[in-house]
Amino acid sequence: MVVIGLIGKIAAGKSTVARLFAEHGAEVIDADALAREAFDEPAVRRALVARFGPAVVAADGSIRRDVLATRVFGPGDDQAAALEDLEAIVHPLVRRRIEARLEAIRANEAFGAAAAFVVLDVPLLVQAGWVPRCDVLVRVVCDDAARAGRLATRNLSPQQQKDRDAAWSRRFHEADVPPEKTITVDAAGDLAYTRHQVSHIWNRVLHDAGRG
Repeated sequence: MVVIGLIGKIAAGKSTVARLFAEHGAEVIDADALAREAFDEPAVRRALVARFGPAVVAADGSIRRDVLATRVFGPGDDQAAALEDLEAIVHPLVRRRIEARLEAIRANEAFGAAAAFVVLDVPLLVQAGWVPRCDVLVRVVCDDAARAGRLATRNLSPQQQKDRDAAWSRRFHEADVPPEKTITVDAAGDLAYTRHQVSHIWNRVLHDAGRG
């Protein structure tokens, strides 16, 4: 099993790169999707209400991610502490589910299934300590102007964009990214340009794994 980890700020293009790897046959583990599933767990919902108040629950019982975002993203120490508390509630469950998926994929491979290539699409992959589990790191980069345009389509104000970048950068350390297993994709251009880069990386990964 070859594990490819994606690194990049919000709206850099990680999901697009993950989808392009999937087109080549990789299995994508989407941490954001797993986090949304975690919000449906009664124990998680109770912990969120206890920490952030009943306003984080919508009338239908679902967690209001927009309300949570206002509490945890921002330049202040209060927001930083709130984000750490949110991660302490949700991340252990997400980590267990990722580990379970990896173990299941490894077991299938051991029992004669096709050789597995797995993409970890984890927003805070470096900060959450996933680097040692990855054989290849793909750093997805995009200039700030292009990212701002993408985030504007998500109805995020310039201040909200700054707050999310600050949260991402707060615990990111370049020293935690080993250059010998890191490849960069520039996802600022059109889809064809990004697809060409991903195809090149895929062929390189196949070659390095002895399967090309």
